[in-house]
Amino acid sequence: MGLRERLANGEFVVTCEAAPPKGTEVGPALEEVRKLAPYVHAFNVTDLQSSVLRMSSWALCALIVREGFEPVVQLTCRDRNRLALQADLLGAWALGIENVLALTGDYPTLGDHPGARPVFDLDSVQLIAAIQALNSGRDLAGNELTGSTGFFVGAVVNPGVEPLAPHLLKMRLKVNMGAQFFQTQAVYDPERFMVFIAQAETLGRPILAGIIPLKSARMARFMNEHIAGISVPQEVIREMERAKTKEDRRKRSVEICARIIREVKPYCQGIHLMPMGWEDLVPDILELAGITP
Repeated sequence: MGLRERLANGEFVVTCEAAPPKGTEVGPALEEVRKLAPYVHAFNVTDLQSSVLRMSSWALCALIVREGFEPVVQLTCRDRNRLALQADLLGAWALGIENVLALTGDYPTLGDHPGARPVFDLDSVQLIAAIQALNSGRDLAGNELTGSTGFFVGAVVNPGVEPLAPHLLKMRLKVNMGAQFFQTQAVYDPERFMVFIAQAETLGRPILAGIIPLKSARMARFMNEHIAGISVPQEVIREMERAKTKEDRRKRSVEICARIIREVKPYCQGIHLMPMGWEDLVPDILELAGITP
């Protein structure tokens, strides 16, 4: 049963981020996928996250399909025009990739090739429209294809940003263009997340709450200061401050993630884990949160 069917059947789903290698050695990335496969339903493969050069998302997705697991290919508008975006989507479908997450993408100056020229021919809303055009058997220019795609289309939303109204409007636009599920930015304040859900649930789309383990109090303060829409409560920061060793920080991070998951679980249809190098904690987080494989 795939991600689309699980959500349609009301199953609480778990997805996990997977990062392509910075190079051609895919062994470690696939080994992480194999280890986590018993605990998650799908692997969301990043597309040059933070504008840092890595292997293409669709290539690792194709290898994950070969392993017998389910990927979600991320596709950003930063590096490709509408021709290249559609070409990659047709190729991804031919390789057995059935889920796609449409993103605008980070600006190149944030990454390791700051001189790269951005494209942004489309934005994420227009990309969703392009995907749905391919699903209907036509390209974005209206030309008929010799075979259509059937992607399950996801989009992103930031539940903690203020004011929230413009983001809810963009979320509605994405639904109107064909978004079928949403994945959120990291959630650390369940009460603020519930305020978002009260307004977003009328759109009738499954929402996966983003979960990022905190590695330190310093990381939490950095996110509060530099990442729009992320609000780590002061009591959570103090929890991390009381953890003096790396093992204590890892244990406390597991406890915080599990607590957040338990609190948001009644209000969403799944979670999306972004371990950021702490993939080995995923089983512990899910077990403590009461989510069985």
